[in-house]
Amino acid sequence: MPFIDAKVTVSLDATQKEALKAAFGKAIPTLHKTETYLMVGIQDNCDLWMAGQKLTRGAYVSVSLYGSASPADYSAMTGEICSILEDQLGIPGNGVYVTYHPVSDWGWNGCNF
Repeated sequence: MPFIDAKVTVSLDATQKEALKAAFGKAIPTLHKTETYLMVGIQDNCDLWMAGQKLTRGAYVSVSLYGSASPADYSAMTGEICSILEDQLGIPGNGVYVTYHPVSDWGWNGCNF
């Protein structure tokens, strides 16, 4: 039950959003989850500042998942996310923050897991 919520400073068309969603789907096994229940949110044209400076190319990515993963898995996923953003959107890793949110109670389809 993962959710990847990406906020990026750049403008994206529908094709770019679909490609980004697909790349996140391919990366999610890094956290021992499958794309079967992956939900992705993508918000483009976001205003983001880092160290007091407005980013022209930056991103904030929040990853929530049912249960948790190891610090090594989180680190590997951060590498995957940064590579995806660099390759697809030209956003450098030093303009990306990634946070992880393990969740013990997750609801879907009228009940909780």
